[in-house]
Amino acid sequence: MKFSEYTTKNIEDVFEILKTSENGLSEKEAENRLKTYGFNEIKGREVGLFDVFLRQFKSPFFYLLFIAAILAFFIGDNKIDSLVIFIFIFVNVLMGFFQEARAEKAVLLLKKYIPLKTKVLRSGEEKIIDKNLLVPGDIVLLEPGDIVPADLRILKVENFLIDESVLSGESVPLSKITISLSKAADEVFEAKNIAFAGTSVISGRGEGIVIGTGRKTVLGEITKLVSGITRESVYEKELFNFSRIILRFVVISITFVFLANLIIKGTTNFFEFLLFSLALIVSIIPEALPVVVTFALSRGSLKLAKEKVVVKRLSSVEDLGSIEILCADKTGTLTENKLQLERISAVDKEKCLLYALLTSSYMTEEIESTLNPFDLALFEKASSAIRQSLKKFKEISEIPFDPLRLRGSVLLEDEKGNSILIVKGAPEIILKLSSKFESGQDRETIEKEIIKEGREGRRILAVAYKTIKKQNISEKDEKNLTFFGYFSFLDPLKETAKEAVQLARKLGVDIKILTGDSKEVAGFVAREIGLIEDSQKVILGETLDSLSEDDFGNTCQEFSVFARVSPQTKYKIVEALQKKYDVGFLGEGINDAPALKMANVAIAVPGATDVSQEVSDIILLEKDLRVIVGGIENGRNIFANINKYIKCALASNFGNFYSIAVIALIIPFLTIKPFLPMLPIQILLGNLLSDFPLISIVTDRVDTEELKKPKFYQLKKVLSLVIFLALVSTIFDFIFFAIFYNFYKVQPAILQTLWFIESILTEILLIFAIRTRNFFLKAKKPSLPLIALTSLDAIFIVALPFTNFGKTAFHFVSPPVPFLLIVFSLVISYFLISEMVKLLYFRYWKIKA
Repeated sequence: MKFSEYTTKNIEDVFEILKTSENGLSEKEAENRLKTYGFNEIKGREVGLFDVFLRQFKSPFFYLLFIAAILAFFIGDNKIDSLVIFIFIFVNVLMGFFQEARAEKAVLLLKKYIPLKTKVLRSGEEKIIDKNLLVPGDIVLLEPGDIVPADLRILKVENFLIDESVLSGESVPLSKITISLSKAADEVFEAKNIAFAGTSVISGRGEGIVIGTGRKTVLGEITKLVSGITRESVYEKELFNFSRIILRFVVISITFVFLANLIIKGTTNFFEFLLFSLALIVSIIPEALPVVVTFALSRGSLKLAKEKVVVKRLSSVEDLGSIEILCADKTGTLTENKLQLERISAVDKEKCLLYALLTSSYMTEEIESTLNPFDLALFEKASSAIRQSLKKFKEISEIPFDPLRLRGSVLLEDEKGNSILIVKGAPEIILKLSSKFESGQDRETIEKEIIKEGREGRRILAVAYKTIKKQNISEKDEKNLTFFGYFSFLDPLKETAKEAVQLARKLGVDIKILTGDSKEVAGFVAREIGLIEDSQKVILGETLDSLSEDDFGNTCQEFSVFARVSPQTKYKIVEALQKKYDVGFLGEGINDAPALKMANVAIAVPGATDVSQEVSDIILLEKDLRVIVGGIENGRNIFANINKYIKCALASNFGNFYSIAVIALIIPFLTIKPFLPMLPIQILLGNLLSDFPLISIVTDRVDTEELKKPKFYQLKKVLSLVIFLALVSTIFDFIFFAIFYNFYKVQPAILQTLWFIESILTEILLIFAIRTRNFFLKAKKPSLPLIALTSLDAIFIVALPFTNFGKTAFHFVSPPVPFLLIVFSLVISYFLISEMVKLLYFRYWKIKA
């Protein structure tokens, strides 16, 4: 049946249609229905290995190589050239396929770390099951922060509000009803007694019966409209724009070189020079960049997973490294969130504890399963007599705790039929709502005691009450209360908190605490972990909200600790900071969802609500600031190593590109046809061999100072250095040519062989200069894979011209040993000059990182 048909059915009819009851299905019946209806999941088209393989043929680099191979086949006398180019194509496709397939596998492996659970009634008992095991007829229990797991006909509601913006686009929360409609609702916004899959619970509690799962839900029917939407990272966008600029520059340059060749040398050997030009284009483009990026991200994401940081999309690893300001709550992140009840301040301590427990979450669930640390701490201190007394009360109505209201209320009835309203929450809020006090208490004394407790790092929870004759309560009833007392809790600091703050400082990350806790407690914790020196350097959310827009932004930058902040204020703080910085936000509750959506990088913690997990890019498996700061460090390592590849590849490629292109134009005709300084097949081979060791750059170690400035990783920042180093490369190519072509007047084949060796060896050595901003011997030791691959590559390059395969396939000749020694001398000189240029650049060139 469609959802509209259920809107006019009463609850009894729905039970009859779905063959279930208010106690839910039995486990056996649920298993049988799972076989009939299938899993409750909405799958888009999965990316298989064949899809990854086909993706390799959509690259512009592939098209350039393919055209070069076809031209070589038809215009050359030796078909081996064409065959070798096709081998290059195969190798490039294979490398790309291997790394992308590895990345896809990494994403699938990481998904197992993100649990998707829901609470149901099975045979009258509450159980938590995987969402994909839901079947029609299941009874689902919903709480604030839950994402509705399937289409549900509403059975029970209590102050129940739901956000349907994912389907309707309207962000205003809607209330739901349980009664049947007089007319079938065909549109989502008309179905007031249906909760739709994918929508989120804002407040209250609800209960519904599953009427549709998987693709049978409204969300499942429109999956095709939303599938395939991905969020690009800032670095991805920059990388794409940077690559586009480089490609345009290359096309313009090669067009100029090609036309200049026609003007200077005419149309003789037109097709050979066309092939040569294509090879030059391929040589300058860093075609291994996608492989390097994918390899770096998949490797980084798996490393993060081992450190209990799970990325939902690979590109968010890069975004993690770009964080300059990290906003986080203190509870559970800087503190253990394992509260110990230190003190009960009340005239009747036993009764005060009883009243506090009557508003606890355990009234509707087992105490062992509650995630509320206040409730656990209270329950542990309760005597058996108090625990027995709890059974004498029955809940009539409730307003659940709301972070915006900073309180929760419950209306209860005792055995004698007397009803009482109990309100529990932040002490300053409870005091404002109280007009009476238990005997021996006064407002001024209580306020002073609470401030003192807060300055000692204790968290406070207050309780008030009043008798009332009602069946349902609202906010209007929460006034003229009698203040009963307050509880003082100790929340120990995490051992890793100080270490996390120190590491953040080394990385240049500014940590800001955004908490709903009191000013005194927030200041105490921040001072203890070394975030601030003065515990009074804390600003309240209400003070911040009263400021003008400009003052608001300046204050957000000035302060590191924000207390009693509402969800809206958290959102505004993140929004203000984003005007100048990349901001990460660490959250968990439904009240954090707006700020998570706004942040550059959204990070959810263990136990986070479904909504928070849904909007987050990263999910922590351990709620610890040290974990996320370590993740930022890892992200910056990835940033730095990818940029090492870009700098090295472009500096070498541009240098060789211009020297080869210019020299090809100025060399006079030899006997029969023009002499090319390097054959197209040799250019392509050199391009492949130079990229081979560069891929291992993602495993390299990074200097500490490189990790402090994420803005330095913007690609436009490296262009000036690339230009200087490319100029050095070009100059040495001209020196090489002057020695061997003008002075020694060597044969073309020898010169091509020597130039091939020289160009690749210089690029290999450049890796060790460009991998650090310091003198290369003072940098961190290169990674073992980088040393091994560069060494193997260098040996292969020098040895290849002496083999029959090198001579036959690539037209090399065995160079005389004295000439090789000259090449080695030039390579070493090139490295030293490049190192000098790099050091002068970082010392005198003004870069705003």
